[in-house]
Amino acid sequence: MTDFSRFLAERTASMKASEIRELLKYASVPGVISFAGGLPNPKSFPVEGLKKITDKVLSEKGSVALQYGTTEGVPELRRAIAKRMREQKGFKADEKNTIIMSGSQQALDILGKLYMEPGKVAIVEGPTYLAALGAFRPYGGEIVGVRMDENGLDTNLLEETMKKLKAEGKVVPFIYTIPTFQNPSGVTMSEERRKHLLEIAGDYDVMVIEDDPYGELRYAGKELPNLKALDQDGRVVYFGTVSKILAPGLRTGWVIGSEEIVGKFVIAKQAADLCTNTLSQHIIAEAFSGGVLDRHIPEIRKLYSAKRNLMLDALEDSMPEGVTWTKPEGGMFLWVWVPEKINTKEMFTTALEKKVAYVIGEAFYPDRSVKNAMRLNFTFSSDEEIKDGVKRLADTIRGYI
Repeated sequence: MTDFSRFLAERTASMKASEIRELLKYASVPGVISFAGGLPNPKSFPVEGLKKITDKVLSEKGSVALQYGTTEGVPELRRAIAKRMREQKGFKADEKNTIIMSGSQQALDILGKLYMEPGKVAIVEGPTYLAALGAFRPYGGEIVGVRMDENGLDTNLLEETMKKLKAEGKVVPFIYTIPTFQNPSGVTMSEERRKHLLEIAGDYDVMVIEDDPYGELRYAGKELPNLKALDQDGRVVYFGTVSKILAPGLRTGWVIGSEEIVGKFVIAKQAADLCTNTLSQHIIAEAFSGGVLDRHIPEIRKLYSAKRNLMLDALEDSMPEGVTWTKPEGGMFLWVWVPEKINTKEMFTTALEKKVAYVIGEAFYPDRSVKNAMRLNFTFSSDEEIKDGVKRLADTIRGYI
């Protein structure tokens, strides 16, 4: 068979298969309890509500909903999102500075396409969202991780990093952060650090990308202002999605930023897909404006809160000494630290033998420097699977210790 790989562009060398997707192949083996995926629980999908909305949309505006749409997105949805952001998140948003994306992953890819190239540096949290690393790498440049603690991104360390990079003559276009119920750690950035982050961004004149897929999934603690709500000079670009609060199959997200930045996203998106799924957009617009989403979110919180508590209790009951974990106030994940002598990538095969799966911690760091951590998802598994899976995982770790 002819080998056409010699024709590939040089940038494809940095394209790697998603570590999570590859792990899910093993985790799908019958009998394996998987905490590896970032999947919402199917019980959280408002099937009946969406069924009624879809019938209504097709009956009343089928000829429009089944047609191509504008690249910017269906006006009704853009207005509904902007209204929700103003009323519930407290920041300025309108139709003009909102663009609809085919999921927030597309927003990450376009962000990389627009702002990354050799000689530029993206700042991310360490650990950070794995698919963001995959989106940025192919466009060249460098990705630098700044460590986190229980209060989120260490902004003092961020300031030192920015100073060092500037001294080296490197250009930083943006700082990428998931400040609320972070993926993979579950940690929430404190309000003090949010303000400090914006001060640093102002001092060095860089953009801040606030990715907020989990912000409405709070189970404990007090609401904190979004970075976009604290932004005084228009440098925060906000990414949102319906994947965790409605259904990921709708494949719809949004970007809110200055008209200049949104305009660049529009041009890049035209080359990518022309427009986001129009039918999905009309369905979501109706779910927003008709109250389906507002009635549904409390149900998701109730379901996931119980599962989070169950996993935290199971960890407390089962884990050996020397193992620690985060206690997220919301979201879908928690982060587990094991003793330094344990490499969770090497341990993964043993865990599979005990029929439990997780995501290795090193995959979430740009430099893969942390070997003794893992991410666990608590939203997808059944209650019994959470109990049994944590016991199996604890037995695996105990064997290594």
